[in-house]
Amino acid sequence: MDIVTINETIKVGPGHPFLLIAGPCVLESVEVTRRVAGFMRDLTAKLGINYVFKASFDKANRTSITSFRGPGLDQGLRILADIRREFALPVVSDIHDVGQVIQAATVLDILQIPAFLCRQTDLLLAAAQTGKPINLKKGQFLSAWDMRHAVTKIKSTGNRNLLLTERGTSLGYNNLVVDMRSLPVMRELGCPVIYDATHSVQLPGGAGGSSGGQREFIAPLARAAVAAGIDGLFMEVHPDPDKALCDGPNSLALDTVEPLLVQLLEIHKVVWGGSTAR
Repeated sequence: MDIVTINETIKVGPGHPFLLIAGPCVLESVEVTRRVAGFMRDLTAKLGINYVFKASFDKANRTSITSFRGPGLDQGLRILADIRREFALPVVSDIHDVGQVIQAATVLDILQIPAFLCRQTDLLLAAAQTGKPINLKKGQFLSAWDMRHAVTKIKSTGNRNLLLTERGTSLGYNNLVVDMRSLPVMRELGCPVIYDATHSVQLPGGAGGSSGGQREFIAPLARAAVAAGIDGLFMEVHPDPDKALCDGPNSLALDTVEPLLVQLLEIHKVVWGGSTAR
């Protein structure tokens, strides 16, 4: 399996520590962004977890035209650059079209491809050609084994710094289900695998003009994924999820994150023979 290197300091894959990618769904304000970044930096340092801050500068696939999308590319990258510098954290955000790639790559440590865009060949190639690590989310419409085609597209550029993220599969209307078999299946494609514990409990479009969610299932599904053997976890966290401007129903409150991570680290140690590194 390829080992992914992030910001020259974090390595992900066999023999390396657990990775956490976490933050608010969207850059809704500088205050919220800074609060989450500081909280998560301190918590992950305390627990000994490798951490990458995430937040989207633009949520281009919101349900409604009236939904909050974020500050946009220019302002969003300025905020993320400030977080990266002030808190000494690597950062990741979504890119949605080829025209965003070069500018985003000047700030982001990881370029994230949203699940809906995981088959967009031009976007995958442009992102990979920057040489930056890629976090590629599996489409809700794809089987785990069909991700091999997207993997081949990215690795055809010579860029092997690729993470694959499971975020649930469509099950009828407004519902997702997680097939835990997808985690080892995607790992067999030669890439470290991340489990998105919060988008997996999303109810797409399930709240009428926005997506709903069932955050009560985040913890049990995260426990199952870690037990199945993953390389890292993706979570959306917020100081007050019920007031979040995006994906609040499937986000975790900050004060609930530590107990869950402590539990997950214990499971991880059992799975990988008593160590947080494999």
